[in-house]
Order: sequence, then structure tokens, then C-alpha cells
Amino acid sequence: MSVSRRRWRRFAAVFATASVAVLLGGMTNPAGAAPKSIDGMSIDRYVATHDHPMGSQIRRVEGDGSTPDSRARARMPQGLNADGLAATATVAGIDVSGYQGNVDWSGYWADGIRFAYVKATESTTYTNPYFTQQYNGSYNVGMIRGAYHFATPDTSSGATQAEYFVSHGGGWSADGKTLPGALDMEYNPYGATCYGLSQSAMTAWIKDFSDTYHSLTNKYPTIYTSTNWWSQCVSGDFSSTNPLWVARYASTVGTLPYNWSYYTFWQYSSSPIDQDTFNGAYDRLVALATNHD
Repeated sequence: MSVSRRRWRRFAAVFATASVAVLLGGMTNPAGAAPKSIDGMSIDRYVATHDHPMGSQIRRVEGDGSTPDSRARARMPQGLNADGLAATATVAGIDVSGYQGNVDWSGYWADGIRFAYVKATESTTYTNPYFTQQYNGSYNVGMIRGAYHFATPDTSSGATQAEYFVSHGGGWSADGKTLPGALDMEYNPYGATCYGLSQSAMTAWIKDFSDTYHSLTNKYPTIYTSTNWWSQCVSGDFSSTNPLWVARYASTVGTLPYNWSYYTFWQYSSSPIDQDTFNGAYDRLVALATNHD
């Protein structure tokens, strides 16, 4: 292993195992509290200007047709699990970003939520000012938690964004309580659907991110996307390495992106908060948070 690779592996481990203090332009963040302002903006204005939550652009383009009935059906097992067998269990989860502010994790735990994904970063210019409260708070009530990165493939390389993500809370450790980081791939909030990239160039960008993340953490990132966006923008096959987190706001998960035969996570609604299920029993979720790739 090269000196550079060893340096990054040690660097990733520090961020994965330490109590996370998010870096916000040199500002301190005592006791997990968000600073009052960033770049001359109030926190609410800063988040509204820079934060694109997971699924926000999928909902913008594809809509959210979920209903109370569809949400109830989505929480039930369906499709195949990782063993290729009919799924028999699910685990309830949510995902949050800066828009949720300080989250009442005890309340969600009482509601049966057992895992959470927290937005850490976007591009190489944004970190969630509420990340510490959300990431550590979910962990402290007993949830299995993970972090996610909203990708902007037209602003910098996959490797650069993976390194930024890991250095701002997206690391991983085999503690049974930390899920692999998630790469959020969805419609461009700023312009062209596929960020001006061809399908082959987008595939190469995702592989660059994925391989870099794996080199830093010994874990491949979960890929979050919708089947419609993926079919338009990506030509590659990641089914043998990366867990799939599919977005579809309906009562069934529907057709999966290319060559994935099962999903690991499903975001099935954005109401009243982004709601997710893990495709399997709780012990399999623990295994995902424990085992190296």
C-alpha cells in the first residue's frame, strides 16, 4: 500500500470513529449546536440556499404519489432479499438534512425508527450545519446511522468529492452502528438532467467516487437513485459492489435500475418526512454496518 493510501486510510478512520465535529469554515460547534450564521447568512437561509435533500430533485421531476395506503404497503416485505429469496422482514428508517434542524431522535425511536441517514455534504462547498446533532443524536438513542453525499458530477471529480465527504463526516467503521456512506445520484438541481455528462462519463464519475470511498473506508458506498434517472444518465453496472437505495414513491418498489436484482434500501415517501425501509431483518442491517467488503 502506498504512503498516500495509508495516509488517507488513517485519515478516514479518525473521522469514522471520533465523535463528529463538522467543519464549517473554521467555526466551532460546541456541544453539537449549529452556529448562528455562516457566510453572513442565517442558518435557515444558508440551508435553503445550498442544501438539496435526498430525493428533492426526484420529487421535483417524478412527483411523490405516496398515500397513507401506499406507505403502509411499502413498510411490508416485498421482492427479493440479498440471498435471492422472498423478503420476509423490513426495518423502518428515515433520512434527514439541514432542513430538519435539530431532530427529536427520541421521538422517532419511540415511533419505531431504527436507522437514519444524515446528509453530510454536497459537492465540495457545503456541509450540513446540523450534522453533529443529527448524526450523533441518532446514534445516541440507539439507531444505526449513516451519512450521505449529494453529488454534483459537473463541479469536480468523483475522487475529490469522495475525499471531501469522508473528511466531513462520511467515514465508516465496523462498529455495527455505522452504515456505509451513501452517494446521492439524482436530477441536477441547476441545469441539465445528467449534469452535461454522457452515460459513459457519468459511469466513470460514479466509479471514481465509489473506488475512492472504498480505498478510504474499506466499504463501497450505497448508491441512492431512481430508476428513471439512472436509465437516462448511467450505462455501467454497479450491482456486484454497491448496495442499492432506490427512490420510488408508490406502494411497490417497481423496476430496479440496471442489473440490480434486489434493493437494500427503499425511499418510499417524503411525507411527513423522508421515509425508508431496509430490505431485511434487523440482524442483516447490523451485518451491513459491521462487515468489511
